[in-house]
Amino acid sequence: METLVLFDIDGTLVTGGPAKDAFALALERVYGTTGPIEAWEFSGKTDPQIARELLREAGLGDRDIEAGFSGLWEAYLGEMEQRIFQEPTRLLPGVTALVDALDGTGTAALALLTGNVADGARLKLEAVGLARRFAVGAYGSDHEIRNELPAIAWERARTHWGVTFAPERVLVVGDTPRDVACGRYFGARTVAVATGRFSRRELSEAGPDVILDDFSDTPSALEAFLR
Repeated sequence: METLVLFDIDGTLVTGGPAKDAFALALERVYGTTGPIEAWEFSGKTDPQIARELLREAGLGDRDIEAGFSGLWEAYLGEMEQRIFQEPTRLLPGVTALVDALDGTGTAALALLTGNVADGARLKLEAVGLARRFAVGAYGSDHEIRNELPAIAWERARTHWGVTFAPERVLVVGDTPRDVACGRYFGARTVAVATGRFSRRELSEAGPDVILDDFSDTPSALEAFLR
């Protein structure tokens, strides 16, 4: 293995699904409020960060917020399990072909870097048949601050594959400026894909190494990933 590719999930690999509704129901059940969830920006944040921001806006202190976290994730994942196959996530264009092509090179190690808690990530990817394609990852359940996740994913990849990937051979792939920022924080190369809510112009301002409209042109995407 020569290159470690760290994929975001929402807006990068998949779209849709019941996560926001499940999150709102879990917040209401555990804390008695959702905070200003309908107006809140979720993109590129970790699940604990989102919960903390919403609950602070609702007037809760950090001690009370953290005391409810274990119950929150249990409730959230229960709602996700009940809803995911009635309202499944959907693959974004070219994702399966790109994952197949990267696997086929024999030189790319595929992993996740996502703000989802680990079991939430699993449920979203199981719904589209991708859960087994990523051997390791770093998740919002590992650290609330997204910039800390690349180092966690890198260490897990080093242990799993027995390869110490040089930072310049690590590629962080995502659809938000926060994905780009966390990759740059680690010293990785970054690929921004305009399949989420951010335009090419907005993504370009974050300074990624590569910007793609989507992954539908597999040869071009593969070249951008492995150059």
